[in-house]
Amino acid sequence: MTGQPRRQERLNMTFKNFDELMKLVKGKSNRIVVPGANNPHVMEACKIADENGLISGGLLIGDTGGIKDVARKAGLDLKKFELIECRDVAEMCSMAVSFIKQKKGDFLVKGLVDTSLYLKAILNKDAGMVEPGKILSHFVLFETARYHKLFAVTDSAIMISPDLEQKRKIVQNAVNVMRMLGVEKPRVSVVCPVEKVNPKIPSTLDAAELSKMSRDGRIGNAIVEGPYDIYITVSRKLADEKGIKGGQVPGEMDIMLFPDLDCANPLYKSITFFAEGMKSAAIVAGANVPVILPSRTDPVMTKVFSIALASFLKEQKVPV
Repeated sequence: MTGQPRRQERLNMTFKNFDELMKLVKGKSNRIVVPGANNPHVMEACKIADENGLISGGLLIGDTGGIKDVARKAGLDLKKFELIECRDVAEMCSMAVSFIKQKKGDFLVKGLVDTSLYLKAILNKDAGMVEPGKILSHFVLFETARYHKLFAVTDSAIMISPDLEQKRKIVQNAVNVMRMLGVEKPRVSVVCPVEKVNPKIPSTLDAAELSKMSRDGRIGNAIVEGPYDIYITVSRKLADEKGIKGGQVPGEMDIMLFPDLDCANPLYKSITFFAEGMKSAAIVAGANVPVILPSRTDPVMTKVFSIALASFLKEQKVPV
């Protein structure tokens, strides 16, 4: 008797580039909440997002006089927005999270506030934005001319020096986001300086253990391999040249996990500055609502694409 045909695993995202993402979410109702809204780059991003049908209004928190001035210079019409006067940065962040909890907004956009205070407000147990036992991690989705599909880098902004268990949670956070984007079983490269386990290089020991975790189910719905260097990660040909036979990740990587902030943050900013055809979106993974967290000096379009990504994600759930 012939068995049922094996279901084809979905390897690709719902959209193949940021232009497709923008078209997918255009016209959706999205109310943003921005603590520290008196930020020229954020107001410019809001103007572009508004012109492209990505937002329908929201709450802008901060020095209302400063917000009006910055919005005027950016050309943003404030008729759709409610302005909330607040001068204390910690209070701005707490208010923003409270508005999300009250369903007055759909997702958070970081303005001119300290990242630490922004994340502290999100992590507040009373806010209920992070499930017990979970952590927050940074997730940057990149499009570049030299790689054949969108890929993610983690964690380049939040976890400074994660231990093995924290790395497991960072990987799971990133995998969950990728699965919401349509990649059924994301391929994760644990990036290290070398491709062989070396007791003198602790990151390689963690890489080997994380690979084992994906095989035994401690990391779910992912293919995790490593240690791999960057060349092996991005090219099957270069992996073969370096003697890496087999493996499902080389040349087909969806996510790159880096050992710590010292590695991931410079890489994130180097791709942003140097990569040909670079487009990106930066969010916080691990929260139960979309949270936008680009670098303060990221291009304005990174903030726009981050709004588009948050708009897409707010309607998604992690597949069971």
